[in-house]
Amino acid sequence: MIMKQKNAFTMLELVFVIIIIGILAALAVPRMERDLRQEAGDNILSAIRYTQHLALTDDKQSYNDAKWQQKLWLIRFKTYGNEVIYKIGSDMDQKGKIDKNESAIDPLTGKYLWTSDATKDNDESDQIFLTSQYGIDSVTFNNCKGASTTAAKHIAFDNKGRPHRGILDTTSSGGTSSGATDTYSTYVKNGRCEITFTSPSFTGNLKIIILEETGYAYIQGQPNS
Repeated sequence: MIMKQKNAFTMLELVFVIIIIGILAALAVPRMERDLRQEAGDNILSAIRYTQHLALTDDKQSYNDAKWQQKLWLIRFKTYGNEVIYKIGSDMDQKGKIDKNESAIDPLTGKYLWTSDATKDNDESDQIFLTSQYGIDSVTFNNCKGASTTAAKHIAFDNKGRPHRGILDTTSSGGTSSGATDTYSTYVKNGRCEITFTSPSFTGNLKIIILEETGYAYIQGQPNS
């Protein structure tokens, strides 16, 4: 009677497999952190470029309105409680804020890129909630704000895709006033705009660069992003 030989792993082979799995797992942990940071960067960069696209296709320039720049399409970052969000829209009624009916629609979901607070409603896109999505806890603007020290954190674009800042400046009294004039004083022509996002889930901060004059945006360290 011929006995069939059974193939099996030796103890030494099993040890090597366990070691390799451990090494791969150790390498995967920082990779997961980089992916979360990259995912956040891709989301925010896409939102900025979508804002620019809306501006390119919807010319807000008007020689009959001294503050026509206030109507430019913009992306604004705001903190409600512990939730950092962004909203995209155009201040069409020139009241110094973006209302729901003035906001953009997420082309992927058909939901509003807007919220009035940190509460997620069924008609608001999940993409705008940066803390819930990526753990982002702060947003810092450099060379993007207007002249006011309490200026709203936003960047706008005109029909040529060029960046503008301070079109929705806020006053120290809590009211709103616009930095927009027909002199192109809001046009960013000196120094690039830098928007920095921090999160305990990131390895290093996430920085989005928007170049002066052209409005070209990219993730720092990824000029072709």
